[in-house]
Amino acid sequence: MTRTQGTNGTGWVLGAATVAMGLAAGVFYIFACAIMPALARSDDRVFVEVMRDINDVIQNPVFFLSFMGALILTGIAAWRSRGTPYRRWVWAASVTYALAFLVTIAFNIPLNDTLADTADVGAARDRFEDAWVGWNVVRAALSTVGVGCLVRALVLYGGFRRGGAG
Repeated sequence: MTRTQGTNGTGWVLGAATVAMGLAAGVFYIFACAIMPALARSDDRVFVEVMRDINDVIQNPVFFLSFMGALILTGIAAWRSRGTPYRRWVWAASVTYALAFLVTIAFNIPLNDTLADTADVGAARDRFEDAWVGWNVVRAALSTVGVGCLVRALVLYGGFRRGGAG
C-alpha cells in the first residue's frame, strides 16, 4: 500500500468532498427545477420578497459547510490524488466546481445584492430573474458534472485500494 493509497485519509476526504459537492449541486438543482419555476408564477412583489428572504436565510453555517466544503475538500483530495489512476477525475471535479463557485461569486451573488438594494420590485425582478436563472443553470450543471467526476474517482479509488487498476 502506498502513502497516497494508505492511511492519510484520502478515501475519507474524497468521500466527504463528494457528499459536500452533492449537497451544493442539489441546492442549485432544486432552484432550477422547482424554486425558480414556482416563483416565476408569482407576482413581482412576492417574487422579490421570497428571493430576498431566501438570500438572507441561505447565508448560514450549514449551507456554507457544503458550499465552501466542496471547494476545499475537493482541492485537498486533488492534491492527495497525485500519482493515482483517479487523479484526473478528482482534478476535473475540482475545476468544474471551482467554475461553479466562481459563477456564484461573479454573477449570482451580485444579482442577489442588486435585488436587495432595489426599491422598485418590478424593475428589480426584470434585472434579476432571467440572468439569475441562467447562471444558476450553469452552476447546477457544472457542480453536477463535478459530482459525477468525484463518484468516478471514488470507484477508481476503491479499485486502486484493492490493488486493481480500476
